[in-house]
Amino acid sequence: MDIAVVKSSGETTGRKINLDQEVFGIEPNDHAIYLDVKSILANQRQGTHKSKQRNEISGSSKKIKKQKGTGGARAGNIKNPQFKGGGRIFGPTPRDYSFKLNKKVKDLARKSALTYKAKENSISVLEDFDFAAPKTKQYLAMLKSLSLNDKKTLFVIPEVKMNIVLSGRNVRNSKIITASQINTFDLMNADQLVLVESSLNSINNILK
Repeated sequence: MDIAVVKSSGETTGRKINLDQEVFGIEPNDHAIYLDVKSILANQRQGTHKSKQRNEISGSSKKIKKQKGTGGARAGNIKNPQFKGGGRIFGPTPRDYSFKLNKKVKDLARKSALTYKAKENSISVLEDFDFAAPKTKQYLAMLKSLSLNDKKTLFVIPEVKMNIVLSGRNVRNSKIITASQINTFDLMNADQLVLVESSLNSINNILK
């Protein structure tokens, strides 16, 4: 699949670049995408939720009334979960939500996501560029010239370029990552994938 290479100003370069079919043209696997996205979101969970159990509530452990003869249900101490201020039954406890996913499944998921983007014509390729200084105004002007200012975009640069990262880090609906950070969740979450030309080689080396 050939895609035209454009400049950051929106002008065409007159060149086209071919997207590798092994990465951008496979048979998509929806279940692999589901597993990888689930894994990414699970790994982001802190898992620090906690509620006090019956043995952790402060209060007397004395039986509050006699067992029989009151006409009401039997009751133990005031830490009983049925009473206001008592412990919580089967409450949340700290736990690790992360789970292991095989590298081949992750690679398949990323290739599938890239293939979907290619099929939807949601990939743009930019000629290599850099900003002379961090300027958000310049980053926004670039989005506008590429007609992407109203879309959720994912910029993939070959390596960390601080002027670009600092210019776009506070822009709403736009995320900048390096080729080594590419992941299924960000790919599927973006409306438009913008690849800086030299990042393609890195992506191909990672996924092939």
